[in-house]
Amino acid sequence: MTKKTGIILAASFVLAAFVGADAGTTAPDAGISVEGYLYGTVQTRAGRTHTGVLRWDDEEAFWDDLFHSSKKGLPYEEFAEDPVADEEATWWERMATTISGDLDLHHVSRRIAVRFGDLKQIRVTGGDDAVLILRDGTEVEVSGYANDAGATVVVFDAKPGRIEVPWKKIDTITFSPTPPDAEPGSFRLRGTVSTSKGEFVGFIQWDNQECLSTDRLDGDAGDDDVSIEMGDIRSIERRDRRSSRVVLKDGTEMVLSGTNDVNHDIRGIHVEDVRFGRVEIAWDEFERVVFDDPGSSGRSYADYAAPTHLAGTVTLKSGDWRSGKLVFDLDEEWSWEMLDGTSNEIEYSVPFSLVASIEPAGGSGSLVRLRSGVELELEDSHDVDRDNSGLVVVPSGAGEPGHVPWREIAKIEFD
Repeated sequence: MTKKTGIILAASFVLAAFVGADAGTTAPDAGISVEGYLYGTVQTRAGRTHTGVLRWDDEEAFWDDLFHSSKKGLPYEEFAEDPVADEEATWWERMATTISGDLDLHHVSRRIAVRFGDLKQIRVTGGDDAVLILRDGTEVEVSGYANDAGATVVVFDAKPGRIEVPWKKIDTITFSPTPPDAEPGSFRLRGTVSTSKGEFVGFIQWDNQECLSTDRLDGDAGDDDVSIEMGDIRSIERRDRRSSRVVLKDGTEMVLSGTNDVNHDIRGIHVEDVRFGRVEIAWDEFERVVFDDPGSSGRSYADYAAPTHLAGTVTLKSGDWRSGKLVFDLDEEWSWEMLDGTSNEIEYSVPFSLVASIEPAGGSGSLVRLRSGVELELEDSHDVDRDNSGLVVVPSGAGEPGHVPWREIAKIEFD
């Protein structure tokens, strides 16, 4: 969201913009759930503790939001193949790999995306380093990649009020169920996003940031600089690459431009759709969003189960098969981890718990079947194209882990 140093409101909607402005928040009505909000205790290195509703900077605020970083430890990296030796690699791919190896630039880096609801605790170990502790006690060392490791954590503590704790001052963050009497002072954005490829319904994070009713949409309406609480907006419609038509809940309409909240510079429109997990919609695919009235805040912390290992059967093109615990792409081995890919210009982050099977389809992508029966043809991701490092299969009982190259796989079926 582009910040404005001054806010000039057009006369046609002054009254609507000022509703609730004296308190600076839009308080939810009685009966609106708060169980989906992040909640926990931040303990500082100085020994202080702050307990309350949490937010990562001005972005993630709910249990189904994603914590992004990069894994430091890769126990199965020994199975990684040298792309130079890959008979199916193009000349350009072999040359690029050779050059990067000569310059010591070629290394394996694995991104991680985990829902906050799957975490028990975060232990800060450095400037952008941490140990993620899953609900079953499993520990994953992470570092950098995104701003989640290194963020300022905001705590809405009932006693002192809003507290901002820089990452470098944090010792641990321990998560716990959100009490029903928590008062976040906002409601969660939810609605229907229409695209050129269909509709997505669910919780919305606008411009990769705005997800609360108290967050603001900024733009220029003619000569006026406008800043509107998201909770006052009924719909946003793309007019062209540079502007949007915004309709408020009181019926006021305006055309806004000039910021990345309302033009093609937007950083992404995220929808938490129960069918797929999280989808990200680019501006050129976006048509319109209609926001719902206040209601649910999403799944509670108690709704997240302990993680399970990926397991299933890998069928080879030769007709042979392997069965046991699976390590996908040499690093993903848990039900909470995400399968990433793009379909029709829409980016998907699908929890493996929703995936029934994967069939590589040539070198550029895969056919992914979800447990719901929905099929997605995904591409443009290391997870689903020929850059995948293959699977490690750990047989049940006795037996050593074995590696199956991606090019030899016909189908992966998950238990």
